[in-house]
Amino acid sequence: MSPYKLAAFFNVPALILTGVAFAATPSSSAALPSSSADRVTVLETKMALRDLWGEHVFWIRSYVLATHAHDESQSKTAETEVVANANALANSIAPFYGQSAADGLFKLLAGHWGAVRDYNTATLAGSKAGQDKAVVNLTGNAREIAKFLSAANPNLPEDVVFSLMAAHGGHHVAQINEVATHDFKAEAATWQTMRQHMYVISDAIVDALAKQLPGRFQAKA
Repeated sequence: MSPYKLAAFFNVPALILTGVAFAATPSSSAALPSSSADRVTVLETKMALRDLWGEHVFWIRSYVLATHAHDESQSKTAETEVVANANALANSIAPFYGQSAADGLFKLLAGHWGAVRDYNTATLAGSKAGQDKAVVNLTGNAREIAKFLSAANPNLPEDVVFSLMAAHGGHHVAQINEVATHDFKAEAATWQTMRQHMYVISDAIVDALAKQLPGRFQAKA
């Protein structure tokens, strides 16, 4: 799949998530808070998860900009933060589904980052073959994430998750291409779309968690 076909997923509507529950069987009751004092509001959870997904795209953008500016210090710092953020994102599901699920998600997020990084490296090197290989890996990783979530919950259609993750991958690809060609006006538009897409994903996850495990959240926001 070409970068442009991936980018075609940009306009996946938020309504595609309507009625889809993010559900999985918790690995053990011990992983769940046992008192109402542990409960948080849906709004608080949404804001926390928005921050985490927002940091994901922020630090990858920082890495891309730094590498194209040949700023090794900034790129190393950004890469460290990308990995730390992936760990935080993965561990955010541990209280709900256990550490094993969190470890599985971290591996998938690491694969996502690796494919994005490879696409950026290939772009810097002017390697079309390298770009194409990275896109194949990015697309395969999106499918793996879709299978991971769909296997956990048959009510979460694999194609829905794949479309959302493909859109996200397409944003990364477009952003790297735009930075490489110094089309920063287009990159600014991509950045806005990317950020909003992160909110769609994170809010949908929290809404679905609240439906699946209502006892884990306070009744009112």
